[in-house]
Amino acid sequence: MIGLNRPKGINIKNNIELNYLRESGKMLNSVKKTIKKNVEEGITTKELDYIAEKEILDLGGKPGFKGLYGFPGTICSSFNEEIVHGIPSDRKIKNGDIISIDCGVIYEEFNTDSAFTLGIGNLPVKTSKLIETTLNSLHLGIKEATPNNHIGDIGHAVESYSTNNGFSVVKEYVGHGIGKNLHEDPQIPNYGMKSTGPKIIEGMALAIEPMLIEGDEQTQVDNDGWTVKTKDGSMSAHFEDTIIITSSGNEIIT
Repeated sequence: MIGLNRPKGINIKNNIELNYLRESGKMLNSVKKTIKKNVEEGITTKELDYIAEKEILDLGGKPGFKGLYGFPGTICSSFNEEIVHGIPSDRKIKNGDIISIDCGVIYEEFNTDSAFTLGIGNLPVKTSKLIETTLNSLHLGIKEATPNNHIGDIGHAVESYSTNNGFSVVKEYVGHGIGKNLHEDPQIPNYGMKSTGPKIIEGMALAIEPMLIEGDEQTQVDNDGWTVKTKDGSMSAHFEDTIIITSSGNEIIT
């Protein structure tokens, strides 16, 4: 999930806090697997929201999104041209849809955040490539998230790979630091220049989340005040993982 108000990020060195964060990520990974198993034609996103919330509570966590800034759901569920922040509803998933699910978990006050996009049934070649490219750009961005690199290195990796494959990068919404607050500094754009921005240091917790568009990069917010869409109606995909910066690289915890 993407927010506007970010407290100063924290550098997590306390082993107890790191373990809380890891446990939160472990829970979220389990929740993602459960959601993926239930994504099929005919199911509604409101049903997926119920499944996700039940799984989080059963695991001993709390939904990270529900009620945050007034958001009504446990998951963000965004269809096709919707980029992020789609509200769960009675809309049914159908053949040819792509659906992006974003979810957060809190455990012992520590937040983790993760997202994925799935295609349902038969998709155009370009849309399948969009999903694959977005996932690959996440992996490339994470690869750059190592001590003594800079936040700009992450964005540069995402943007250069994505645009070289023919897709636009969403610039109005970005990744973020994470910890006791879902949204903390630093902001992590999916574009940028190498060796610019804040230095990456051991103990940082980061949520890296590329969002790509088949067409133009311009976006608009729907009448519900939440759902962000592509302005030209083209398809969009979204992937995200929470990571911890370690002395030798990083650890993906979701």
